Amino acid sequence: MTIEITNESGVEVDETVLLRLMAHNLVELNVSAEADVAILLVDEGAMESLHVQWMDEPGPTDVLSFPMDELRPGTDDAPSPPGLLGDIVLCPQVAEAQAAAAGHALMDELVLLTTHGLLHLLGFDHADPDEEREMFGLQRDLIVSFHLSERRRRRT
Repeated sequence: MTIEITNESGVEVDETVLLRLMAHNLVELNVSAEADVAILLVDEGAMESLHVQWMDEPGPTDVLSFPMDELRPGTDDAPSPPGLLGDIVLCPQVAEAQAAAAGHALMDELVLLTTHGLLHLLGFDHADPDEEREMFGLQRDLIVSFHLSERRRRRT
């Protein structure tokens, strides 16, 4: 699996955490070990341009997802086929404001947003209440599982 991270945001971010998160989530979701995904961190100006161009909405946003091969999660018996998952674009400046409002660290917000973006790449959405329950429940489970794996990693 190839996970590419590019930080053009001007904000220092622990990219190794995002790499471990993405690898963890891809395994948990039974995505092929031959799938590729890119994470791009951009500043508010670049995010605003993308937000206007692709969503026709003003102002910067926290995360945008651009699926490529329309892969879906696999199962224990049948992982998803290899392919390009797509791109997740994050804006750490927006995430920083959201983290402050929520009372947690920037990296916690980026973990949430990266997981959220990945689920969008895999076809999940939150347009209606049932979809929202499913997506946000899975998002919560993945984040909890990742934090537990991080605790185990630090103990060894």
